[in-house]
Amino acid sequence: MSEATLSSAKPAEEKPGARETGPRDPRRVYGESHINGFLLILCLVQTLFVGGLLFFLDSLKIPDIDAVAGYSPSQATIIYDGAGKIVDRVFVEDRTVVPLENMVPLLPKAFIAAEDGRYYEHPGLDLFSVLRAAINNILSGARSQGGSTITQQVIKSLLLTPEKTYIRKFKEAILAWRIDKLMTKDEILHIYLSQIYLGEGAYGVEAAARIYFGKSAARLSLAECALLAGLPQAPNRYSLFDHLERAVERQKYVLERMVAEGFVSEAEARAAAQAEIVLNSRSQRANDDNGHYLEVVKRRARAILGIPLQSAGAKIYTHLDSSFQEAAALAVRSGVRASFSRQIKRGMEVDPFLQGGLVCIETATGRVLATVGGISYSLSPFDRATQARRPAGSTFKPFVFATALEQGWSANSPIDDSPLTISGVGRSPWSPKNYGGVYHGPTTLGDALTHSLNAATVRLIQLVGVKEVQKMATRAGLGPKLPNNLTLALGTAEVTVLQMTAAYLPFAGDGTYVEPSFIDRIVLPDGVVLRPEAGRKRQRVLSPTSLAQMRNMLMSVITDGTGKAVAEVPGAAGGKTGTTDDYKDAWFVGYDTRHTTGVWLGNDGNEPMGTGESGGTAAAPVWRDFMLAVSAR
Repeated sequence: MSEATLSSAKPAEEKPGARETGPRDPRRVYGESHINGFLLILCLVQTLFVGGLLFFLDSLKIPDIDAVAGYSPSQATIIYDGAGKIVDRVFVEDRTVVPLENMVPLLPKAFIAAEDGRYYEHPGLDLFSVLRAAINNILSGARSQGGSTITQQVIKSLLLTPEKTYIRKFKEAILAWRIDKLMTKDEILHIYLSQIYLGEGAYGVEAAARIYFGKSAARLSLAECALLAGLPQAPNRYSLFDHLERAVERQKYVLERMVAEGFVSEAEARAAAQAEIVLNSRSQRANDDNGHYLEVVKRRARAILGIPLQSAGAKIYTHLDSSFQEAAALAVRSGVRASFSRQIKRGMEVDPFLQGGLVCIETATGRVLATVGGISYSLSPFDRATQARRPAGSTFKPFVFATALEQGWSANSPIDDSPLTISGVGRSPWSPKNYGGVYHGPTTLGDALTHSLNAATVRLIQLVGVKEVQKMATRAGLGPKLPNNLTLALGTAEVTVLQMTAAYLPFAGDGTYVEPSFIDRIVLPDGVVLRPEAGRKRQRVLSPTSLAQMRNMLMSVITDGTGKAVAEVPGAAGGKTGTTDDYKDAWFVGYDTRHTTGVWLGNDGNEPMGTGESGGTAAAPVWRDFMLAVSAR
């Protein structure tokens, strides 16, 4: 075929803008119109459906998932004694958050086996479990089973109410799916194990491990893991403390599920089921013996942190020596009972409100090892060791004598102990009297302190100066408000037992004063360590020469003077008694080679304790009993 023929065979090109002018097929026109109408209706239906669904979802008011993704719950503040033992937990919800790697590996597996065997396989929802639960609910005629996954339980705990309605379950399903897409399985599991309630006020596995077994979640055995994993279904019904037999039955179920999931062998499960269950004491709350000490710690910690301890999640490590504390509480209670007995024997009316206080400080460091603020913290939280201010009596006298030694006097320096009357102290002339009305005339500083001679001490403060004695006492922590007259010599300064005990640290130690310390360190949830009392400054109170003489004089008080009641204590190195007018206060402050301890007895209403209830009779025996108990440990 020629090129001309090929060319003529081509269809003519349509000119731009040309239109079809012939008649159209009616069937084609009807089909296109039908399709377009169908598509329009479909779009309208889709718009209405999506809009309706969005409106429905909006009406459900589904919570934001940020509360889960940014999980930061309130945590209990835990207080430890000096040996690292938990002595109190302060909380709104008793919870301690620890990472998965700080749990024994079998613990998360035990909860997965018991609560959600397909946890790592489903997308936050387990349709098989939901179907099974629905069938059981239909058969039982109740909504007793929900088929909730671990993810759903997290959602319910953090974002939703616990009500059993289909609307809530629908919300729960949507949120669980969202969370599963947003977070890893381990992140969700960590939240679950930190959030779940396990009875006895414990939220999360760490708090439960401490409460039930007295150990961390990192040290649990398989048997203990299975016991904890059995609790979420019904913490009260399976209470380890109240219903141990039921808990053991539930434990067996958990172990069977762990075997079925391949987490442990049958032999391991059998051994765990047969293992002895050793439970912790029921409560780790502050007991009656250490309540006053811990209140001091809490007050100081709150001031340091600036937030409530209930939600701080801090770990507070104290200097509390629990064995010392127990001995101190017993000694104070025994001393109060002994005072009652003596008064009854004398035929005197016994005041039922007699109280006592004791403070023991480690001399070299200033660490407070024990404080007792009364005979019972539960009956009276008021702290007579750190809050009550009482006249110091003759326990203040050493500061008068120490001032004299610093001015060049010595223990052998003469001083007059004859009666005296002084004008200008009060409205009428003042005549300080010796105990028992006995005066010694010419004597020495050493003997005047040994026998606590009032007349000699007042003459001494006249000679050395009230202001100089105030300076000495202030350097020892007894300032700043001290009486500005001669009565200061006989202990009219009002002080706490803690203050007076700490004031004796220079005599017991190397002549320096250090502020007493209750807290070693505070560890915040993010690991930051605070040492609030580490920077305490020492302040020199006595020169070495004066200190040596002062120690000899205070030693003579317990060997030959008013403090003989404590002479039998091994290592007792010095001390001083104190008694205020009408036997309203009885004191003894003393020390051995390691510890400085102060004791006070008296009535809250300032009523007299009874004739003869002096520092040597009432307070010194308490000091003796306490020091004998702790020296044997």
